[in-house]
Amino acid sequence: MDKSEYDLGVITALLKRFETQRLPHAKYLHERVMQGGKLTESDVAFLEDVLATAEDIQPMLERHPEYEKLLSQIVNLYREITEKALQNEK
Repeated sequence: MDKSEYDLGVITALLKRFETQRLPHAKYLHERVMQGGKLTESDVAFLEDVLATAEDIQPMLERHPEYEKLLSQIVNLYREITEKALQNEK
């Protein structure tokens, strides 16, 4: 298996996990913090896991710029969640 086939397999699995698990949870967190809610320890762990995954796959994403717009939208969603959660803590 060459690198592009490997990348495609990993990207497909990550997109599936994002669509079925991470995006629904992120939307829930976004809605909750926008209504003034705070993040729990498990919410913070979820966000940390997402960031760790993003760091791990960064080299692969650099080889596939076609996913740059999607990644940017995802990063913005998580940024909004964390910024609003920090405001809610004050």
